[in-house]
Amino acid sequence: MELPPSIEKWTIEDVHHWLMQVVKVHETYANRFQEEEVSGDSFLLFKKEDILDLGINHGPAVKIKCYLESLKEGSQHQSQFPEYVRTWSKEQVNQWLLQHVRLYSKYAERLQGEDVSGDCLVCFKKQDFLDLGLKSGPAVRILAELCKLDKKLEPKLQPIVHTSTEQMESPVHKAITQPDSYYTTESQTDKMVEKEPEKSQLPFQNLSEMEGIQQPKQRDLGARRKTAIVSTVPSDIPKITVEIEKILANLLKDDLKLFHFYLQEYTKSKKNAIPRGKLEGKDSMDTAVLMTSHYGNEEALQVTKDILLDINQRELVCQLEKKMDPVEQQRVSKGLLKKEANQGDKLKNLLTCGGNSLDYAYFIVVVNKSSLGQVKYFQFLNKLKLFCVLDFDPHSVDPGGLCHSYRESRVANLHSPTQYKGPTDSVIKSLNLHKQTSWVFCNGRFDLDGDSNKQLDYKNWLRKSCKDVEELVSFICNPEVISRGESLIIFLLLSPVDTEKDPIFDIYKSFIKHMDEESIINVCESQIIYEKWRELVQEKCDSDIDHRSIYELTLSEVNGTVMALGPFSQSSERLLPSYGCSFVVLKQKDEDLLTALDILCLNQCENTIDENSAEFHDHRIRVEEEFYKGGKVNWWNFYFCYKDKEKPFIKRDKYENVKKIIKSQLRDSKNMCSLLNLFHHPGCGGTTLAMHVMWDLRQDVRCAVLKDNTLPKKEVANQVSKLMKLESEKPFSVLLLVDDSKESENPHELVSCIEYALNMNVGDTPSYKVIIINCVRSHNPKEQYRQDNTRQSQYITASLTQEEQEEFEKKLRELKETHEKPENFYSFMIMKSNFDKKYIKDLANNMLKKFDCSSKEARLFAYLVLLNTYLAGSEISLSLCRDFLGMKMVEWKQDSVLSRMEPYSNFLIIDTVEDLGSYKGIRILHHSIASACLEELERSYSLKVSDITMEILQCDLFFSVGGVKHRFTRSIHQMLIERQRKKDGDEREQFSSLIGKIHEDHGRQTVQDIFVKASSRFVASASIPQALARYLCIMQSDFPEALQWAEKAKNIKQNPFTFDTIGQIHKSNLKSNNLREKQETSRNPEDLKTNIQIAENAIAAFKRAQELANEEDEAEREAADDVSEDYPRKSYNVCGYVGVLDIAFLVFEILSRLPFFEESDPMKKKYLQSFLKKTISITSVHKEDTELNNRYVEIIKEHQQFLQSLKTQVKEIFEFLSFYITNIKKSESDFRATVSVHFKKYVNIFGTNPEERKKQQQYNPQLNLEMAIEEQRLFLEENLADTFAGILQHLDKHADKIEKITESYGFLQQQQFFTQKQKTKETINYILSNIVLYLLKPKSKHVKSHSYLIPLLLKTLQDVGLGYPFPDPYYLALLLLWPSPGQENTEIGTYVRAIRKYKRMILSFRVRNTIAILYFGKGEGLKRLVPKRQLDENFKDMRRDNLFQLWRNGDIFKNKAIIKRLQRVSGTTEQGELFANHGKVKIPVRPALIGGIRSGSSTEKVSFYLGFAINGPLAYDIQYEN
Repeated sequence: MELPPSIEKWTIEDVHHWLMQVVKVHETYANRFQEEEVSGDSFLLFKKEDILDLGINHGPAVKIKCYLESLKEGSQHQSQFPEYVRTWSKEQVNQWLLQHVRLYSKYAERLQGEDVSGDCLVCFKKQDFLDLGLKSGPAVRILAELCKLDKKLEPKLQPIVHTSTEQMESPVHKAITQPDSYYTTESQTDKMVEKEPEKSQLPFQNLSEMEGIQQPKQRDLGARRKTAIVSTVPSDIPKITVEIEKILANLLKDDLKLFHFYLQEYTKSKKNAIPRGKLEGKDSMDTAVLMTSHYGNEEALQVTKDILLDINQRELVCQLEKKMDPVEQQRVSKGLLKKEANQGDKLKNLLTCGGNSLDYAYFIVVVNKSSLGQVKYFQFLNKLKLFCVLDFDPHSVDPGGLCHSYRESRVANLHSPTQYKGPTDSVIKSLNLHKQTSWVFCNGRFDLDGDSNKQLDYKNWLRKSCKDVEELVSFICNPEVISRGESLIIFLLLSPVDTEKDPIFDIYKSFIKHMDEESIINVCESQIIYEKWRELVQEKCDSDIDHRSIYELTLSEVNGTVMALGPFSQSSERLLPSYGCSFVVLKQKDEDLLTALDILCLNQCENTIDENSAEFHDHRIRVEEEFYKGGKVNWWNFYFCYKDKEKPFIKRDKYENVKKIIKSQLRDSKNMCSLLNLFHHPGCGGTTLAMHVMWDLRQDVRCAVLKDNTLPKKEVANQVSKLMKLESEKPFSVLLLVDDSKESENPHELVSCIEYALNMNVGDTPSYKVIIINCVRSHNPKEQYRQDNTRQSQYITASLTQEEQEEFEKKLRELKETHEKPENFYSFMIMKSNFDKKYIKDLANNMLKKFDCSSKEARLFAYLVLLNTYLAGSEISLSLCRDFLGMKMVEWKQDSVLSRMEPYSNFLIIDTVEDLGSYKGIRILHHSIASACLEELERSYSLKVSDITMEILQCDLFFSVGGVKHRFTRSIHQMLIERQRKKDGDEREQFSSLIGKIHEDHGRQTVQDIFVKASSRFVASASIPQALARYLCIMQSDFPEALQWAEKAKNIKQNPFTFDTIGQIHKSNLKSNNLREKQETSRNPEDLKTNIQIAENAIAAFKRAQELANEEDEAEREAADDVSEDYPRKSYNVCGYVGVLDIAFLVFEILSRLPFFEESDPMKKKYLQSFLKKTISITSVHKEDTELNNRYVEIIKEHQQFLQSLKTQVKEIFEFLSFYITNIKKSESDFRATVSVHFKKYVNIFGTNPEERKKQQQYNPQLNLEMAIEEQRLFLEENLADTFAGILQHLDKHADKIEKITESYGFLQQQQFFTQKQKTKETINYILSNIVLYLLKPKSKHVKSHSYLIPLLLKTLQDVGLGYPFPDPYYLALLLLWPSPGQENTEIGTYVRAIRKYKRMILSFRVRNTIAILYFGKGEGLKRLVPKRQLDENFKDMRRDNLFQLWRNGDIFKNKAIIKRLQRVSGTTEQGELFANHGKVKIPVRPALIGGIRSGSSTEKVSFYLGFAINGPLAYDIQYEN
């Protein structure tokens, strides 16, 4: 390969080639130039220092520079020294220097360590020697001796004999004197180990840069080096040397070589590394002596541990630490330095801000590499509430590592920095932050494969990982993740940080960019580590960290100091009840996993603080004061009363009732999960009552509070099932409190999820239960209690009984004994006054006497008053309050929010809020105080609700991005759109209470202004413009502008509710026009055109709403204001269908007023019928030839296709809704009523009365048969009997009607026989009507026998095959062909599978369960079919809601009358599926109730009762034979 003549034109490859072929350097060195992309033009500029910076040793660097200089001069390199010198190895150079130049061994080893071989030596100049630390004298002597060398006669070089110390010493640097016996002991290793090819010329200083040396795997410590012979150790060798030698003796030969490699490259000490030459051929004793003599005893031990960790010999590190006695360890770790006397107190003050408890909300720990012996001293990490750990030790997750140790007793999720990218809320949720510790590996993980998990040297870390870790730090320091001042960062330095080129130092600098340095403390393993760290921080950050650092305590002392601190939140051994009056221990790790639950233990609060101490007394005073002022109750409140029997906790009137219901459910309920609703006014003690009951039942049942209502119900259910099974062979019952629930339907979903989870995770154990106490805030709890169907509910109101008032009087006397001014405990005093409105009004009046509307404090108070009036218990975060008040962080400790808010602070309290983490929020003490203050502000200061609302919406601070701000803005959003239940029933108000108040006071313009401003703030919310659209439509009848806002909502989010709103506005517009036109005497054809266009738009919107509803897995809950958080839609959404019906019948009504379609004229009505049925066109309608009529005709012709499609659409909707109502559980009663009203209109429009039919037959006798057939079909349609579902509905009606229906179908069936034109649908309906008639009136003359119906069905099944678009024929097959006991029918399973494929059924039944309309009874033929209605007749005297409960939990099948009537069917469970067995035939059946069959996919024999639902057979009361 020829190189270009000009060096400037050399490529990177040319430089590499020249180095290899001309300079003849090692390939590794040449590769370094290639890696650094050194081409000719840059190579020319290189100095020796630049070459050294590439990690190339001094010898090769001088040679390269020498050759480069010659090249630049245009000549080849020529040496003035003998040629044989160039062939010398670096060992031979070393021999020549020692034996012929008589150079100090220190200097000779220095040259050998820098790879100075002969070809390098001949390039050296005096300055090159000086750069290696040689003095001028030795440097000049070397050059002189080189010049004296004979060109022909090469000097003799003798191999150097290695002893434990060097024989040629510098006068200044004398070796530590060793005994003669040791000097005469020759290293046996040198004699036994042959020389190997030179592998030591690897220039890199870090393991991650070594390409030729592979990281060793952990080896059996029993395997010793076979080639090593250790000499006898004299008794006076220091103990540390002996212990190091013993540890090194465990290394294999290759591992000892690797140890030597790391030793010669060791840079963490202030002393230079031991040169490679001194380590050549050394055995374990030689190495130990050399290390202790070079570093000193104490530092040699640390060096040994560091290198053993680097070569993955953790177990040897552990052995070494165990062998050192505690005194020696302390002496080594502290370097014999004098301790600072108050370091323990200093650590305590740093962690507690001068208190006794770890009161920071979170701790963030940053840690570097740990050793195995250190890990045992980190139990204190279990005590800290760790938000995250930033770990720079890639081995931390391995056995013996810090992360591994922590996870043995606590839960930590293992993350990488890149996982912290994305929207704040989504990152918090996905990583489970705030709930479980996040352990972040910041420089690789050795337990995972892949490039992204490799440990990087500093250079590569800076390029590839530094940015991600800095972004992680930025995320952590975001005040929306953790409020400012609520966290403490601990830098835990367990190994030295000797240079600024260390990732952990970069992260320190990153933290101080985002945080006040006072929020960072440093805990160092030794003073040596600390001094270097302090030096770095001082030099690079210009900061003194001494007052924030701990460095003189041993790790054991650090651990003990932290463990001795509070908080006093839990006992060391938390206990749960178990079977046989036994107890089990709740492990901390198990509790970590149950993130959704706050678990109440048997020994809650016990043994956490000395109860005879002043500290306990102060704690009690503080907790009671907070509660009685208006804070949330906690378990300490009950504990104090539990311990002090003379001062019991006040029991509300319904306490015993609630407790009795729970005990009854635990004892008698057959359900796996039961629900108890507790309806209560805000602020009247509903939650306190529930927790009081839980406290008193904590020995009988495992108790827990659901911490976060927004969690997925399945996740909560799984955690409840885990709590049930914790540490017990058999599951134990659980009592779960769901607090602050805002609607009574939501827990039913949770009930279902828990039943499913128990069935899957726990199994079939009838003795365990889950009872849910569902606390529901309500403005009318008594009415909600009255409407609750389950009877498993209670209510409490803002009213005390006489006995309760006496209890409050007694409690006030008790409080006066222990508290100052208990009359200022306003929440308690409000209840004591029996919620006296005058007392509350006077409180508000006195507080607001000097209210200054212009001050920030007063404005913030007004915001809180508004918020807590319309959303009781809501809060604004403390950090947001500080920002609003303009408080600086440095003022926080001296100037709290409450002190700034005086005098209003008497009405304020701080709560801890669990939402996207834990933060502190401020709120009004009591809902009634907030309401009274709002009234007072309006009365005395003309500060209206609308003014406060608008001021909040105009404050930019509240709407900047952030988690805690998001919660406040969510509350604002909720105030604007949440609609409350009306006091007199189940319906809701038209608008939120806040909007209702503003409308009442100010009217449209103010309401609209507020909504417009809100829409600019909540740009992603469809609910705000949707609410405004509804307001303009309902309250103002401004349909055009309402439509504009509805369209805006739709453009933000397309869902069933935004389209439904558009449809409803069109409908209201159409209704308004229709009403106006009814009252007008004149007629305008353009009105008809407008109305038809409105109708078309409305139907298009309703259809799209229905399409979207059909596409959803379940009804959406948050999309619209009319689906408020209080009452979300749970059922299949059919609003679109109903909307189309509403519009269609409005159009029919409008058409019926046209001159030629007038309803009052029978003939004109007939024209309308014919037109809508498409039998005639509008031009065929008889009418007067007037301008008005002609214009009407023109308009109708334009829209004829739309108008004539309405009848068909309406008919199809009726068929589907009839099907839905018949076959779905709990179809809504108001929905049924709406459909019924519309159907009556339908019959009125399209039906004909008997007199008209007779007249038609008289005028046209030839059409008698056709008229008779049409007459029968009209009759069936009018009675909703022309559909399969409609006929089934007659099971709940009188027999006379179904008898006429059957007669009518009989007539149609006879005509089919005569004409040979079979109509399958009519045949199917005929068979079903016979079955229904038999069940209601078996002796009717129109009933056909079982034997007659079966051939007719079989023929029909043969005709339709398995592809019929409806399930009707296959359902009949189940009823008529289901085998009796002992019989077989090989086709029945085929029909079951055919039913399950029906698409519309999948759509309709995905949310609601189907019901069995008929049951399989005893008897033959049609006698074996039993309608549900006949079963219900056995319970005539039972209340309807109680009967419903019997069906819901399956207890109805325990009744003797039911058992006597129904036939049990034998079957099996296989692979989690249920089958009915008839001979060899297995028919698939579905369990009717969740959890009907056991989990585990066990094959078992079972029996059950059989019900026939439209989507297949259902199994009830499944019993296992074993």
